[in-house]
Amino acid sequence: MKARIAFGFIIMMFVLSLPVIAGGKGELQKYFNDAANKVKATENASEKRTILNESLKDMSKVLNVVQSSPLISKDDGIAIGRIKATLQENQDELTGSNGYQRVSDNQLNNYSNYIVQNMEQAETITISLVALLLIIILVVLLV
Repeated sequence: MKARIAFGFIIMMFVLSLPVIAGGKGELQKYFNDAANKVKATENASEKRTILNESLKDMSKVLNVVQSSPLISKDDGIAIGRIKATLQENQDELTGSNGYQRVSDNQLNNYSNYIVQNMEQAETITISLVALLLIIILVVLLV
């Protein structure tokens, strides 16, 4: 009887974790989509650049906190490091630093779309459910 209960519990955990994983990815995509929508709704190029820069900085802060958490496995730390590297490259290109050519003012709307697509692809890096939940919680709290 105890084996059935344990088996049932394990099956329930797998079934219930699938929506959480899907929701987590949706939240991260929503974060970058919201930033892109703010950029497109703004007319001033310096404000657009500020919105993009702050979005990238805020997500980098969140990932730094998550990566330094003792709850994160070594593999998750590596995966988060890759996402952080992608964010840093996007920020360097936005500001024109570290050998990148600065994104021109008239290309900021397109660049915001590029960041969204780039982050969606970076999310395909496998991270555990714990790491994903920590990221979501910190995005909500810190941003």
